Amino acid sequence: MMTVQNVITNEDVVAKTLKEKIEKHEAKIGVIGLGYVGLPLAVEKGKVGFPVIGFDINSARVDRVNVADNYIGDVKDEDLKDLIESGILVATTDFSRLAECDVVIICVPTPLTITRDPDISYIQSSTEVIAEYLRPGQLITLESTTYPGTTEEVILPSLEKKGLKVGKDFFLAFSPERVDPGNKRFSTKNTSKVVGGMTPICLEIAYALYIQTISNVVPVSSPAAAELTKVFENTYRAVNIAMVNELMMLCDRMGIDIWEVVEAAGTKPFGIQTFYPGPGVGGHCIPIDPFYLTWKAREYDFHTRFIELAGEVNVEVSYYVINKVVRALNDVNKSLKDAEIFVLGVAYKKDIDDMRESPALKIIELLRKQGAKITYHDPYIPVIEPHGGSTLQMESVPLTDDVLVNADCVLILTDHSTVDYEHIVDKARLVVDTRNATKGVLENREKIVKI
Repeated sequence: MMTVQNVITNEDVVAKTLKEKIEKHEAKIGVIGLGYVGLPLAVEKGKVGFPVIGFDINSARVDRVNVADNYIGDVKDEDLKDLIESGILVATTDFSRLAECDVVIICVPTPLTITRDPDISYIQSSTEVIAEYLRPGQLITLESTTYPGTTEEVILPSLEKKGLKVGKDFFLAFSPERVDPGNKRFSTKNTSKVVGGMTPICLEIAYALYIQTISNVVPVSSPAAAELTKVFENTYRAVNIAMVNELMMLCDRMGIDIWEVVEAAGTKPFGIQTFYPGPGVGGHCIPIDPFYLTWKAREYDFHTRFIELAGEVNVEVSYYVINKVVRALNDVNKSLKDAEIFVLGVAYKKDIDDMRESPALKIIELLRKQGAKITYHDPYIPVIEPHGGSTLQMESVPLTDDVLVNADCVLILTDHSTVDYEHIVDKARLVVDTRNATKGVLENREKIVKI
């Protein structure tokens, strides 16, 4: 494991001054992007005494932060309230205030284009505005997931346009976010943080920053190594999810319960990590990050066939769910056309209010195209609004007995813990369960169809 070398000398006045300000918690920190990554990070930095300015182009989001109206589940309401009332944290749309900051952390989205290519436009626009106000003695770190080489090839040239030199006048590093929304065990503070600096001095300063609020900081040799680390982590998950999803489709043909197989295999104390099948993959990382890697690999005349195949399988599984619903309805002499389908859960995973890249959105659209009539209930997602490539616009309906009784099929796409699945099965005519949410239901199991 690489260690951080103390390479800053008394001659490195700019670097030494910045590192000392960081270690004394006197450095002012700017966080660009106040979403699922940026706001929790801003709060963590503020909680240990750093003055923090949060930047966002969304004025409504900025206004909510400034009145301590919390919209991120992983942030405690009282923490945000205390920081706002004390003046430690403030949010703004005025990017000229970047000049005040000693540290600027970029936490902006990195989606895909319609052709599944990386869209780093948010990183580029953030870098351009930082470059406008860049001054000696600032540390710039990127946390947004991206392809290996972004920090050096995209950010660095833009920042050096004014004549300032990295490692001497300003400092640059990449440290990927590892946020897992809804995870009660691992938070920003106790999740190990990988960091790579453009120079040894950059690494030393970035390490000093992150060690103030994170229990374990893992230095690597370069920003590119840190960038690839993050993409590898989520590609690993995507590939293994694809494997179990493909096995699920095979088990369907063989008449074997995939959930029984996975749980039995998981009892082995070595050599296996349990992954579960589902209706597809969602969230801000797993459906996106592998495409960043495959895109970059083509620059080196290398085709990541294994990774691309995993992506195909994880797309195919949503169509498999449609087919499963069609077959389940056929078994009760009902056509999908004009069928009343009640979707239970649209968040990309249980117990969170995040529906980015959720497979539920695609499945709902596919069902509608085949003539089904769709309603949904999600205690965390009151409204579905168009975003990304989805044009869906719907409102959650109350989870009532009438809704359950009148539905031709209840389709469980997200297994929120607050839902009484025994009651769902009792009242519904037919249940298609894509998450094994009905595992503990003992009565009326003839109504349940699992993927």
